[in-house]
Amino acid sequence: MKGKKVGILIGVAAVVVAVGASVTVTQQNEYKLIRQFGKVDRVISSSGISFKIPFIESTQSLPKETLLYDLAASDVITKDKKTMISDSYVLWKISDPLKFAQTLNSSVESGESRINTAVYNATKNAISSMSQDQVITSRDGELSDMVMEAIGTNMDQYGIELLKFETKQLDLPDDNKEAVYERMISERDNIAATYKAEGNSEAKVIRNKTDKEVAIQISDAKKQAEILGAEGEQEYMKILAQAYGEDDRSEFYSFVRSLDALKISMKGEDKTVILSADSPIAQIFEGK
Repeated sequence: MKGKKVGILIGVAAVVVAVGASVTVTQQNEYKLIRQFGKVDRVISSSGISFKIPFIESTQSLPKETLLYDLAASDVITKDKKTMISDSYVLWKISDPLKFAQTLNSSVESGESRINTAVYNATKNAISSMSQDQVITSRDGELSDMVMEAIGTNMDQYGIELLKFETKQLDLPDDNKEAVYERMISERDNIAATYKAEGNSEAKVIRNKTDKEVAIQISDAKKQAEILGAEGEQEYMKILAQAYGEDDRSEFYSFVRSLDALKISMKGEDKTVILSADSPIAQIFEGK
């Protein structure tokens, strides 16, 4: 009886172990590989509970989330044979877990090694097509776009998708950094001086043209003023002629003109005026 109970307990324990060994739980941030005698039989992508054959099938987890791979800083050569130091990183993920398992034996380290080679070669080729000045003054993201375009879909064969490439630092070696910056500053100063000289020359041309136009306008204005003055004087004389055309007015006009002439001749000191006896002014002085 006692032996029978022990047998039952052993049987129950075996069932529990078998059931436990047949259940596998897949988390939301992972893929679950079901292997049968070491070979991947199927991939579970959805989170939840799944079943496998106990003692025959085994499981392996692969990350489903986005991964960060930080590349080691490396030397690259520009088009003009200058050395620069590139320090960058990559965001990536496993897009095809079955292919990843078959080509890289489910090894994340192996995947990062393939990424390192592809990214380094693409970065080296991109920078080698640019001069050092172009690399330093390039727009944000320009190098990243070139690297991503160069890699293209090459990582698909490993079940890997590159999401983003970013350069943390792209700098000069310490031994020639200061010399390069001084040269670039000198070149920028020369360009600025050239633009300034061209601007001054253009400004002088504009000033000369403006001065010429102003002189022409002043000359035209003076000519117009002289014409208007002559026309005014002519009109004035015409009006006077019309006003004093009659005999009685003519005598008065002659008298007024005589007074004007006398006024002009009397300006200054020690002036002597000799008048004829029949002069209208003399007759006034004589009380006639």
